[in-house]
Amino acid sequence: MKAITVGSEAHKELFCREFIDTHDPYDPTRMAWPELDEASVQRLRTMPFWDEAISTESDVAVKVQALVAQQTDPLLREAIALQGFEEARHANLLREMLRHYQVPEPTVTAEKQHPDPEWNFLRVGYGECFDSFFAFGLFRLAGEARLFPPPLLEVMEPIVREEARHILFFVNWVAYCRAQRPWHLRPWHAAQCAAAMALQVWTRIRTAIAAARGGDNGGEDDFMLGVQESLDLDFSPRHVVETCLRENAARLAPYDPRLLRPQFVPGLAKMLAAVLPR
Repeated sequence: MKAITVGSEAHKELFCREFIDTHDPYDPTRMAWPELDEASVQRLRTMPFWDEAISTESDVAVKVQALVAQQTDPLLREAIALQGFEEARHANLLREMLRHYQVPEPTVTAEKQHPDPEWNFLRVGYGECFDSFFAFGLFRLAGEARLFPPPLLEVMEPIVREEARHILFFVNWVAYCRAQRPWHLRPWHAAQCAAAMALQVWTRIRTAIAAARGGDNGGEDDFMLGVQESLDLDFSPRHVVETCLRENAARLAPYDPRLLRPQFVPGLAKMLAAVLPR
């Protein structure tokens, strides 16, 4: 393959086209929902994180869509608008699932938006890098543990697959935007990215502390810990982390190898896996 220079027109064309061309035009209102036994339906009804899941996806959609108006480049505008559409579709797919299985739809609260759309997109992107990494592994473990029938997991597969595309697009967008800035503005962009990432790290530390104390997770952007606790997976922490690492690599493998991949969360996970007991 011809090498790609990060920040070049070829780089922009590659990561935008890869994202656009791999879009799956499914319709949440026409999904073939499988028949579930009463135990599986009851498990869906007792899971406490549906409000966080739908609220998060809805808020992310609003934040991503707000960035579209700022885009002067037609290709970037098309790709970001498509991501906003997909994020909103995630929330709709969850609503359709709850409606189909007669699970009471939770009350969804809208998060107050920061006035800077680019800052919101940075926070959203780094948050998805954290959440998707663990979602990949938990999705695999839930399937291995047979917590849900495989047909239901197959219907939910598009959300997981799209999250891989979103984080791939995000890390390349960040690198492209920084390279496009004049050299004297690049440190400020790097500082903004570091601040957005640090906020996501702090949110998850706060979540873990609150969970250890038995309280509310306190994390407005984070529901992955609640998901893990609700699934009640009987695996060691090291096995969970190693599964997340394998699934993260597998989910990103189908896309052009010249594209940048998220490094921060997998790097932390590798260090963690090395010290966790089996």
